[in-house]
Amino acid sequence: MHWRPGAGVEQLRARARLLRVLRAFFEARDILEVETPLLCASGVTDPAIEPLIVASGSALRAPRYLQSSPEYAMKRLLAAGSGAVYQIARAFRDGEVGRLHNPEFTLLEWYRPDFDHHQLMDEVAELVRHCLGERSRRNYPYRELFLDLLGLDPFTAADAQVEALARDHVEVGDLAGERDLWLDVLMSHVIEPQLADRGMVFVYDYPASQAALSRIVEVDDVQVGQRFELYVDGVELANGYCELGDEAQQRRRFVRDNQRRRAAGQVERPIDEYLLAALAHGLPACSGVALGVDRLLLLATGCADIRQVLAFDWART
Repeated sequence: MHWRPGAGVEQLRARARLLRVLRAFFEARDILEVETPLLCASGVTDPAIEPLIVASGSALRAPRYLQSSPEYAMKRLLAAGSGAVYQIARAFRDGEVGRLHNPEFTLLEWYRPDFDHHQLMDEVAELVRHCLGERSRRNYPYRELFLDLLGLDPFTAADAQVEALARDHVEVGDLAGERDLWLDVLMSHVIEPQLADRGMVFVYDYPASQAALSRIVEVDDVQVGQRFELYVDGVELANGYCELGDEAQQRRRFVRDNQRRRAAGQVERPIDEYLLAALAHGLPACSGVALGVDRLLLLATGCADIRQVLAFDWART
């Protein structure tokens, strides 16, 4: 039995130092620390994320979902007038366990009213340098990366061309799926490895079909989701949005997510009506970002495996 912790005392101390540094960073910017529930009546509808569920208990009238992110609750605070907020929260996702993944993990999430995603990218870069020291920084539009590294326009190429290129580069067997699946294969297996020696890399303005909870605008004659992802030394570290505030559009996206779930044989998820009511009330123009604290600690300590910085990883609980 793995009763002993996976992290050594030095890693435990490094985590405590990192948490102090993070809180000092936000205190210096007068950003309010908040706490929101871990168990909620709704989980995310995103087909790429499966929640962990608590199905029984004397206080439960229906199953509750362990939150994969505090995003929905924090947006309700924003709509109620909280101003800029941040949270260091436990998050849960039913999925991969490995070098960079644990189903229970620590997430840093913050929201900045009146910031667009480029301004938030600047603040994320400040935080990373504050925690890790100086890193070179590069910003790439999603489209530019695909054109430069693969010679493919991810916005205009035919679906069959995207799939064929993915199959040429990656052995995927009988894998089948729609366009975004093949773009994800190319991004994760071909492009991301080439970012490892580029320091701090922000990739932004994703295809509208990958907008998630971000706004969609037109850039260079194509529709893009105003979101970004950050890679540091090749490790995917953060995911940010210029937040969608339109309740009707967000409802349509949730419904479409559940349609995709049905088509893929996945269980549909209840739509978070509290979030939609908050959007209808009025979400201030803002941007938000979620950053993996365990991965940040991995980079700060020079460890190779996330299990080395967790007191008790999934196999030890």
